[in-house]
Amino acid sequence: MNQQVHVVLPRNLQILAGVGRDVEVSVDGDVTQRSVLDALEADYPALLGTMRDAKSKQRRPMIRFFACEEDFTNEPIDAPLPAEVASGKEPLLIIGAIAGG
Repeated sequence: MNQQVHVVLPRNLQILAGVGRDVEVSVDGDVTQRSVLDALEADYPALLGTMRDAKSKQRRPMIRFFACEEDFTNEPIDAPLPAEVASGKEPLLIIGAIAGG
């Protein structure tokens, strides 16, 4: 089943991909972090390697994922995201973490 997932991107990725803050991607099958990132990278090749390593597919340390006011960053990459995200009612927020010293 093909599902439209609403994704909110941080400003740096918006500029890189040449898109606005909100994008929609089409996901086949289960809506997981992996399937959403696969769809984003397929639709916006400039994002390849920015949110996860292009070879290992491991999440970059400064990237975080939020949905339905919960942090999904450390959840398994193939765990289903909330039904509200899969149905398009709620967005998946991709946030660039900020570090300071």
